Amino acid sequence: MFEQFFHGLYLVLQWPSIGFLCLGVFIGLWLGVLPGLGGIVGLVLLLPFTFNMDPVSAFALLLGMFAVTSTSDTITAVMVGVPGPSSQAIMLDGYPLAKQGQAERALGASFAVSAFGGVFGAAALALSLPIMQPLVLSFTSPEVFMLGVLGLSLVGMLSGRSIPKGIAVATFGLVIACVGYAPTISIPRFHFGTDYLIAGLPLIPIILGLFGLPELMELAIRNVSISQVPRDQTQGGRLFDGVKDAMKNWWLVTRCAAIGTYIGVLPGVGGSIVDWVAYGHAVQSAKDKSKFGHGDIRGVIAPDVANNACKGGDLIPTVGFGIPGSLGAAILLGALVMQGLKPGPEMLGESVHITFSMVWSIALANIMASIIMFMTARQFARLAFVPGHLIVPGVILFVFMGAWLGSAALGDWITVLVFGIVGFLMKRGGWPRPPLVLAMVLGAIMENTLVLSMRVHDGLGWLGRPIVLVILALIAITVLLSVTDILKSKRTGNVPKAGEGTEKNTLVSLPLAFVLLALFAYAIVDAQQWPRAVSLFPLAAAIIGGAMVLLVLLREIPEARGVMAAAGGAPAAIRSAWEKAELTGASAYFGYMLGIILLSMVIGQKLAIPLFVALYLVRWGEYDWKVALTYAAASWAIMVFFYDWIMNLLWYPPLIEPLVRGVLPARFPFWLFF
Repeated sequence: MFEQFFHGLYLVLQWPSIGFLCLGVFIGLWLGVLPGLGGIVGLVLLLPFTFNMDPVSAFALLLGMFAVTSTSDTITAVMVGVPGPSSQAIMLDGYPLAKQGQAERALGASFAVSAFGGVFGAAALALSLPIMQPLVLSFTSPEVFMLGVLGLSLVGMLSGRSIPKGIAVATFGLVIACVGYAPTISIPRFHFGTDYLIAGLPLIPIILGLFGLPELMELAIRNVSISQVPRDQTQGGRLFDGVKDAMKNWWLVTRCAAIGTYIGVLPGVGGSIVDWVAYGHAVQSAKDKSKFGHGDIRGVIAPDVANNACKGGDLIPTVGFGIPGSLGAAILLGALVMQGLKPGPEMLGESVHITFSMVWSIALANIMASIIMFMTARQFARLAFVPGHLIVPGVILFVFMGAWLGSAALGDWITVLVFGIVGFLMKRGGWPRPPLVLAMVLGAIMENTLVLSMRVHDGLGWLGRPIVLVILALIAITVLLSVTDILKSKRTGNVPKAGEGTEKNTLVSLPLAFVLLALFAYAIVDAQQWPRAVSLFPLAAAIIGGAMVLLVLLREIPEARGVMAAAGGAPAAIRSAWEKAELTGASAYFGYMLGIILLSMVIGQKLAIPLFVALYLVRWGEYDWKVALTYAAASWAIMVFFYDWIMNLLWYPPLIEPLVRGVLPARFPFWLFF
């Protein structure tokens, strides 16, 4: 076994395997940076090219790409507050650090622990394959369901200063996850008669809308750079300060790497909650929790190292037992079969050299990615000091095109806009957004496992299983610690002033609570018409969520009365709340976003987005036409040569296309514009 371990390294370092590994790393870093793309998209794009490759080269390419997307998607989470699939928890502290002019520090810490996490996960993969079978097989549907509950409880408790709001948002996410066909019986739910909703809401447009549009809006309406501190006034915010932070917190790094590896082992749910579990562990184990959520470097380190370690853990059940732990692992399992390899004992016997080559591919890819990111981190960090108006249109392009990858339907862009407005109002009203996203990720998994558990164990008998009891105890400890921390902070007056769910604007929060209560009521009424297996999950989520919203209303209605009395009446209070929430600028900003959608229906996406870029820079940014047209031309080139040629996306057929085709000759290059 020891000899085969180093034989795997020899195979990866041979040509052409090392060349394919480098190619995979570069592709993975690029896909990780772009909002909406990521490891899954990369695997789908690269898989056809591996048909005729030898197994070592094939997995060097695939794993080199897949292992590093969680390294580079930290950039958008830190720099512009737009999280990738693996950087939702990182955004909570990474983006505030960028606002404080310490983006370099955050990126330095991130890339340092990324390399360690990737190598740790690969080493755990090598050591654990022969001994992990009992753990993997002990997690059946009840244990997976309870893991989902644990993940939601961690996010709900750690987001903001109101536990009822966190739980209400999480249950609302579970209800949204029920849109479309039920997983148990083919009965459509909450689709309002539309074809777009009958297949369910795609996750990527929701994430980009909730987080991307509100953060960009602040840059637009305030006309500021990302950093609120001038570059020459930043203290302790350099690249190697982040490396020192990682070394200083070596014990946290090691613990979270272990957490990431062994949560990644758990089939189906591990990769979805790993960053939140690590973030929750960092908060709960810290003596000083006051900075979490508004610029604590530990909030970047913990989820980042866990994310990268998770990739190695994810492969343990895939390679060892043929049980994919995530969608990405399922695609890699397909690649194994395509190469004529059989997951299971064969990968630990006669093909163990291939297994070890995969281990080395993950380890080397993470080291290479961290080196490359270190070399470019300063350039990325400088974006924090660029005028906001130069950042907004470029990121809007990637947000909208990333959303278009959801299902290539105009509904994806409408979803981005709707959830952008929802995300902005949630932020201004003090409602945490992360529980909504995680609940949507886990919703289908939790519903499937809950129904299976109820059927197999004749009701709630599964609650007495040993591992379920352990997870229940962890949930209870999480809730107890969170309640204790909140009560202590209120008693001492040390309430967080920044971060998710901490903004205080009762007259914005209250209407959201009433809307949420109405939606829960609708879900409860609508669920009565479905069979028990279809209605059980959304009904339970809506009832719990409705109860939490009622608790919020009981507290905020008296607060709203106090605010109106202090302001001298309702009109004055509403006017003050409107100004505080910057709703005038927000209306203009979201009007621009609506304009992109309407223009795309008329003249096409390849013309509408560049036109938006030019008009935004001239009218809102007050730049001259030379800058605006250059920027617009670059945006058009990205859409045509990357999204059209390389990604081969389908585009929305605009209204003017038949007219133009009827006027211009057939040899005209219509593909450049439609």
